[in-house]
Amino acid sequence: MTYNVFMKRRDYKKLTKGAIYHIYNRGNNKERIFFDEQDYRAFLFRISIALGMDLKIINKEELLRMPKSRIRINSKPNLFKLHSFCLMPNHFHILIEQCSESSISELMHKICTSFSMYLNKKYKRIGHVFQDRFKSVIIENNSQLMWTSAYIHINPVKDKLVANPYEYKWSSYNDFADNRNLPITSKDLISSIFGTKENFIKQTLSFKSEKFSAKC
Repeated sequence: MTYNVFMKRRDYKKLTKGAIYHIYNRGNNKERIFFDEQDYRAFLFRISIALGMDLKIINKEELLRMPKSRIRINSKPNLFKLHSFCLMPNHFHILIEQCSESSISELMHKICTSFSMYLNKKYKRIGHVFQDRFKSVIIENNSQLMWTSAYIHINPVKDKLVANPYEYKWSSYNDFADNRNLPITSKDLISSIFGTKENFIKQTLSFKSEKFSAKC
């Protein structure tokens, strides 16, 4: 049976409790925002903190670890669920659910502001890191959720960074396709939509951009 979480949702015009959004943004002037592995970890670390995760849990994971960081983004657990993500050299994609009245807009503002300060300090630069405000597309049905997940995870292949999304560690692909279990990734919904790990892999690898909504 397909797990449909969208039946009772009505308000798709604003960031609202109970809705899932595809959030994305890129570097100012299409410039890079991630230059080395520490930069990718710094962004994921901030996502982890914003999701209300404990530092001891975060720092056990190589991809999330920033043990010397003093960053503090005050957040409680269970306010949001991160269903998928992919960090690319000059942009990022996340699929996130707002589980309370705490706004995704505020969450993203904290993450992006903190990361911008980190990047400017590290590389002794000034000015905007991101191009304007993040973009958001609401997920309205299971089909859109499936194809958005596939679109996010196939990005490194589409941009010719790797031949297979399995090779790209800065996305949540291996949390679904392999045995990796990053604590920031909420796996139940995406796994239920695809049904099996094999179908997740098949649908992601066969994804064609023209099948995806023009809104994204």
